[in-house]
Amino acid sequence: MKTQRKEIGLAIVGCGTIGRIRAELARSFPGVGWIGLCDIKSDIGEKLAADVDADFYTNDYRELLKRPEVTATIIATDENFHFDPTMLAIEQGHDLFIEKPLATDARQSAQILAAIEAAGVDAVVGYTQRFRRRFLTIKEKLITGQIGDVHSVVTRAFMNRMVPIATTRRTQERATLTPMVVSGTHSLDMSMWLMEGKTPKSVFAQSCDRVLSKHGTKDSTFGVFTMTDGTIWSMNISWALPEVWPGAVYGLEIGIVGDKGVIDIEDTHRDVVLASEVAQGGGYVPEGFVAPPRHVDFLTSYPPGDLHNGQLWGPMREETNAWYQRLYSGQATPHATAADGHRNLLMTMAMDLSAKRGQPVDFPVDPDELMRELVG
Repeated sequence: MKTQRKEIGLAIVGCGTIGRIRAELARSFPGVGWIGLCDIKSDIGEKLAADVDADFYTNDYRELLKRPEVTATIIATDENFHFDPTMLAIEQGHDLFIEKPLATDARQSAQILAAIEAAGVDAVVGYTQRFRRRFLTIKEKLITGQIGDVHSVVTRAFMNRMVPIATTRRTQERATLTPMVVSGTHSLDMSMWLMEGKTPKSVFAQSCDRVLSKHGTKDSTFGVFTMTDGTIWSMNISWALPEVWPGAVYGLEIGIVGDKGVIDIEDTHRDVVLASEVAQGGGYVPEGFVAPPRHVDFLTSYPPGDLHNGQLWGPMREETNAWYQRLYSGQATPHATAADGHRNLLMTMAMDLSAKRGQPVDFPVDPDELMRELVG
């Protein structure tokens, strides 16, 4: 049977680092016939428009998303500003790629999911690590029952503190910009994807803020989930490691124990180490922030991938091109769904709520209750 192909008219709202990556890949994808861009910062947006030879540029997302050429939209704004452009894109009937999270307000996240389901649009959420070869291999082993029924999982994420400093500098609305909501969501999504079919029953978590309180966020959050089938899962993240930490961005460890075997994942990037008299850059270095020199680096720890010859190679390239193929030819892909994204947000916020209360939180959790207690 011949595959039906549908040319893509692409709108990208947000022309920062991630919007740029996905726009450059779009220009190289033969199924993308039209590209429109939007950013409130004209210098950033106009430069990207020139670099990818965009067909249209504006500072107003409404003007872009109402263009008749647009069939699909990427939402790549800062985390706090996803809601309005996402809802308009849904109203316009566009296929959607939304950078995580769906929203930083649980009530808005629920509205987005409900609107997506009511409109019947195809929407995915940016959880790039699903497209790395090692995790796809592990997923296949779990699907085919190689370790039997999973009953115990341990997840640990370590991050350089340049990430939270960069994130919190962009806004004063920081109540929900926590290590779990912003960054722990990646390792949470990965763990839940590998535990597909399991449902959380309760979580007990604790947090501390000795280092990053001056930036309006927490240092670390550790929690234990109990699933409805009795599985236990420890989910821990610290994004307060010093600026000189050799892992420029993300280091992850996951242990998955089943009744017939175990999968032990060491994804800390310590297998490729660079040591040099030349100071190393990389990672999310916020504008105006002067980090101390780093002379040792765990290479390949930048989640989107790595640069070679001016091009990004790695999971974000795979994820983005797979989405374009999904739209163009109907190819099945491992993207996170909007339902996955909403579930992830509620689980990360439930950890924050448990840490604030000092007691377990049961699922399902109510978005109104989460926002009332976490934000006020």
